[in-house]
Amino acid sequence: MPCPACGAPNAPGRRFCRRCAAVLNPAAKPAPLPWWRTMWPLGRRRVRAGSGRATRFLVVLVVLAALCAGGFLLLPAGRALVEDTRDKLGKSKPVTPVSVEASAEIPRHPAKNTTDGLSNRYWGAPAPGASVTYTFRKPFRFVDLIITNGASKSPESYPRQARALQLDLEVTTKDGERHRKELTLSDKPGPQTFPIRVSDAKTVRLTLRSPAGLTEGRHLALAEVEFFARS
Repeated sequence: MPCPACGAPNAPGRRFCRRCAAVLNPAAKPAPLPWWRTMWPLGRRRVRAGSGRATRFLVVLVVLAALCAGGFLLLPAGRALVEDTRDKLGKSKPVTPVSVEASAEIPRHPAKNTTDGLSNRYWGAPAPGASVTYTFRKPFRFVDLIITNGASKSPESYPRQARALQLDLEVTTKDGERHRKELTLSDKPGPQTFPIRVSDAKTVRLTLRSPAGLTEGRHLALAEVEFFARS
């Protein structure tokens, strides 16, 4: 075996060179650690030979910034998922507005008829584009909206007046944020339920669109509007 130091040949089994006494079988040096092992755990950090501290610090900084940015972007989606899960697992309760204001109404058919609990009395609007705004005492988690369209839930009285087959819904939260949604109604008597899923609702506005049966001498009728909050 040649000596790694001087090159002199040596007999098998010798541990030291016969000429220079160098070690013939030096222990292999351990492989250098990857850069991440030099940073974690912090309490037992080992510095690898030839690794740049500035480079490692820059990489760690970029990773932390990416994690923070990702968490910030995913936070609204995660919060919405939690709220939707609570809506499905929880129960709902009715909420009554403290005020009802309409942009237009037919005499003897005020907009407050939509919240009186009687489906044989209705809000009469002269034309499409009329709106009604409901204001609530305290913000609430708005989960469901029930609409009873037409003049009554009775099949005999329902077609006596025109109906809006589309409602533009606008929910304003306590912070002034507005959520809009188009609700498509079936042209039939009886309640129709729509999931809403908006937090901190303060006011709700409904605008009548797409009239059906609106002829001379008739007006749009909306019998009942019911709001439900998560209990």
